[in-house]
Amino acid sequence: MAYLEFNKKELVNLEYSLKREYLSTNHAGGYLNTTIAGCNTRKYHGLLVLPIENFNDDKHVLLSSLDETLIQHGKEFNLGIHCYGEVYEPRGHKYITSLEVDKVVAVTYTVGGMVFRKVMMLCNREEHMFISYTLLDAHSPTTLRLKPFLAFRHIHALSKANPEADTKSTQIKNGRSFCMYPGFPRLHLQLNVNSEYVSNPDWYYNIEYKEESRRVYESREDLFVPGFFEMPIKKGQTIFFSASLKEENPSGFKSKFERNLSAKNHRDSFLSCLKISADQFLTHRAGKTTVYAGYPWLEHNLRDTLVFLPGLTLCANRDVKSFNSALEQLTTAHKEQLVYNSSKVDVPLWLFWTIQQYAKYTGEDLKTWKKYRNLLKEILFSYKQGQRGNVSMHENGLLWAEQRNVALTWMDAYAYGTPITERAGYQVEVNALWYNAISYCVEMSGISGDNAFVAEWTQVLEKLRKNFTRAFKVEEQEYLADYVGPEGQNKSVRPNQLFACSFDYSPLNDEEKAGVLHTIKKELLTTRGIRTLSPKNPLYKGEYDGDQLSRDTAYHQGTARVWLLSFYIDAMFRLHGKAFLSKAKALVEAFEEEVSLHCIGSVSEVFDGDPPHQPHGATSYSGSVAALLRSIRLIENYMEDKA
Repeated sequence: MAYLEFNKKELVNLEYSLKREYLSTNHAGGYLNTTIAGCNTRKYHGLLVLPIENFNDDKHVLLSSLDETLIQHGKEFNLGIHCYGEVYEPRGHKYITSLEVDKVVAVTYTVGGMVFRKVMMLCNREEHMFISYTLLDAHSPTTLRLKPFLAFRHIHALSKANPEADTKSTQIKNGRSFCMYPGFPRLHLQLNVNSEYVSNPDWYYNIEYKEESRRVYESREDLFVPGFFEMPIKKGQTIFFSASLKEENPSGFKSKFERNLSAKNHRDSFLSCLKISADQFLTHRAGKTTVYAGYPWLEHNLRDTLVFLPGLTLCANRDVKSFNSALEQLTTAHKEQLVYNSSKVDVPLWLFWTIQQYAKYTGEDLKTWKKYRNLLKEILFSYKQGQRGNVSMHENGLLWAEQRNVALTWMDAYAYGTPITERAGYQVEVNALWYNAISYCVEMSGISGDNAFVAEWTQVLEKLRKNFTRAFKVEEQEYLADYVGPEGQNKSVRPNQLFACSFDYSPLNDEEKAGVLHTIKKELLTTRGIRTLSPKNPLYKGEYDGDQLSRDTAYHQGTARVWLLSFYIDAMFRLHGKAFLSKAKALVEAFEEEVSLHCIGSVSEVFDGDPPHQPHGATSYSGSVAALLRSIRLIENYMEDKA
């Protein structure tokens, strides 16, 4: 039995199977994503979803789905499934007997004495997907029919029947090519065998995506079916279907499929699932490596790349090459934001932490410092000299960040254009990052003999150390204020104070750290990460669901975040050492069941703050995966020390 396998009872139960999705990526921005029942429930679902160069590399759904029909003695068994309001038609999921997610996704159907298996796969770093069909058992002549559902639209949009659409096809070797609208590349659908193509153009109206409906979005679209391919299939025969942006060579389908399959790794354990998922977030295009924040809709952004890159590369597959490529791409392409101006005031300071992780992993402290020191010093001076506009250093050494109606930190949800957690003033995590950044640069400058820099910034550091606790310590309590604004301390218990305990350099002593971590454990820690707000707060929202406004107002008001967990584990290890080992392992191992619950083989973006902590948001999130891999690495380090 495969590590990730689902049986007939689970698959025919739509309440169960429509909540579970699988994902495959081509590591170049494209993906395949649908539910284990084969029914698309999101506008983001599709068998071939690709970035389109002519449209700013935004992702577009080209091939939405492909209905297979098996025919014997004139009787048709349609294996597809689509939702039309409350009606599912056809209901091909009832023929599924098993589904495995291992190297690839394999589905087995049993119907009318036939046993039929299909395997879906995206080719690595190519805009090309395969489906292999094998008739494992049959006792009569059998025909296979394939009916493509075409979308040709942006992942955030929905298509409607359009008389202006180009519904014609062009004949190519063993198939047809399509291009419904100007600007799109042609989509080539081919088989490795001769088939009869029957042109029968038609729009299928009001296909509904239940997850969009649940989130109170527009949820119905019309998809175009140009016709179908039909061919005989014999017992034991395998037929390959190909969808690609270029015309492929059908005679090479089998060898190309097997070559790509052999290069993939098995999902045979919790750890292997996390490693494969981590690799899927790394996008390699035109010689550049970037981090995709989360599937299916989150894009690249600076903060996520900096915070999650060490976990996705160094802690996952010891991938120093991808780390360096992504960081060089980021520091080159986004230097303006890092050094001069950014509405996200914390982001440049995360660069210091990211570089520290790399230096510790490689042991190349001085070499790493020499490579990045000019950039890091430039960033420090940009804060100190007040050239960033929305953030500046006060005489007390603390950073004050304020911009009216702008959320300057990672808690950046908005409602009707107004930030829900604006947090203007001295933010606790920004100043913890600031302290860590200065301390790192002072230490490394001292080692490399830059005494003038050390003298200047040691003065800043001493002011910062003295005033950090004075500003943030809540009187007669064990925790830190979330921020200090014009009205004084905001005493909400939030996870941002955690960073003051988890960085290499901290302005807190061990007693102060112990108090902060005790409060976090008591009020914020869950089995699915760290809550964004204490349940004791009247603004706390324990469930993340409903329409856009409901979700946005709950996003940082109680949802649990896995990405924060690695910082909690790191901080607890720093304070308690090996004594925390068993608790750390329990926190990580609790997530093993998650890899079979939402996105198979991966972990979701957010969870309800209230039990049973249901998953929400992006079904596969880089931060969640990175945090678990980093936590595992921290645990391994202490286990190695123990040995």
